[in-house]
Amino acid sequence: MKATGIVRRIDDLGRVVIPKEIRRTMRIREGDPLEIYTDREGEVIFKKYSPIGELAGFAAQYAETLHKICSIAVVVTDRDAVIACAGISKKEYTDRKVSPLIEEIMEKRSMFTAKIGDVYPLTEGGAARIRCAMPILANGDIAGCVASLSSGELGSDLPTETEAKLIQTAASFLGKQLEE
Repeated sequence: MKATGIVRRIDDLGRVVIPKEIRRTMRIREGDPLEIYTDREGEVIFKKYSPIGELAGFAAQYAETLHKICSIAVVVTDRDAVIACAGISKKEYTDRKVSPLIEEIMEKRSMFTAKIGDVYPLTEGGAARIRCAMPILANGDIAGCVASLSSGELGSDLPTETEAKLIQTAASFLGKQLEE
């Protein structure tokens, strides 16, 4: 744990303000859920809560099945990072932050399919590029994203209609699992 040097007082309603700089750095948005942990030494720790993170094992199995049956590389993300992948290096991509372009795709709440010349990196500095992506929506909230990845030359590897439907189905299914 790293000290920031910032001190905040608790108000009469028990609230504490997380400074803007920390919210920006940690990508905490208004309305984001935070999980609260305590330890025996009296420390209180806030951790961003990822509902899709609870389905990480299930999401990994789903991605692996799509990869084996359809021979496409697949990733499942929460709002901030890759939580499961198949067909690409798990070590290289799992827990890496998603690129701002993927965040933009999620915010649009609709299917993205790459066109010739589109280059949407999955993570900053990563070689994997998005072929098609569908946000995972649960109870009207964005929980993450399911995407297929390109391994060909930049912008030359386009998704098929079937691939797009499979990614849409995966996102819808994972969203339904979160709602239960």
